[in-house]
Amino acid sequence: MWNYLWPLLLVVGANTLYNIFAKGTAENVQPFATLTVTYLTAALVCLALFFVTSESKQFFSQLRNLNWNTFALSASIIGVEFGYIQFYRAGWTISTGPMVANTALACVLLILGVLLYKEVLHLNQLLGMLLCVAGLVLINH
Repeated sequence: MWNYLWPLLLVVGANTLYNIFAKGTAENVQPFATLTVTYLTAALVCLALFFVTSESKQFFSQLRNLNWNTFALSASIIGVEFGYIQFYRAGWTISTGPMVANTALACVLLILGVLLYKEVLHLNQLLGMLLCVAGLVLINH
């Protein structure tokens, strides 16, 4: 059970902090300047964590195993980060903005799961998605 629960707690906790920090990004700094410092810091932390958690300690040998997905993931992360900075600068509140974004994301991923990964769409999932859409309408009015 714990192996199933701790990643959820990590995602929720990290996302909570992420939204607090994204909303607190200085208005007078160009978004890509702050993202550059953010990613340089993250890169150094990731490199340190690699050496702390890896048995092999052979960082450069791991680079041979990368594929295009690594670079596509980085592009999507930049889109998320830049989007959230602009999201808050546009006036979204921390109490409703992420709920709207994550609810919409859940609906999109449900559809993509069915279309791309042949996941089965159950009636309760379809009803849940309809409730999410209704919630999006209600929360934005």
